[in-house]
Amino acid sequence: MVWADELRLGLRGQVRRVWAPVGVKVRQRLQLTYVWRYLALAVDGVRGTLRWCWQSNMKKESTVKTVRTWQDDAVVWDNAPNHKARMVHDLGLPLVGQPPYAPELNPAERVFEELRKVAEGVVYPSLDEKVAVIEDFLKELAADPKRVQRLACWSWLKAALGQLPA
Repeated sequence: MVWADELRLGLRGQVRRVWAPVGVKVRQRLQLTYVWRYLALAVDGVRGTLRWCWQSNMKKESTVKTVRTWQDDAVVWDNAPNHKARMVHDLGLPLVGQPPYAPELNPAERVFEELRKVAEGVVYPSLDEKVAVIEDFLKELAADPKRVQRLACWSWLKAALGQLPA
């Protein structure tokens, strides 16, 4: 079973909290370019594995292409409109919805926090360069299953999965 979600990644910068000596005013450059790409991420915290796919939009057709690559696992995700589309459900993959407004229940959100720490607060010349930074970090994270488990395999989650029928 994997927990999945999407992250909108763009050049519209975000101010990040940074350390500075007392009395020193920190100035951060912001980018105000409206260019986006979407990262669809599936996290299996128990096994410590990640799967991801880049999408140009959040339409149901893009979601279907992504879900086809995850066909060996049940997918737990929020109730976004593209997740509930008939085209997605017609794939026959077990899809489990999460309660609304509960991102703290989704292990993928913990991975997104780590991605934001790595990528935000920097001005990139292009979206492709920012995607490359994220891609490198995801590869590094995927190569370390123990780190993924520390991020995404909570004790209550593991206990609940252990009680599910085979």
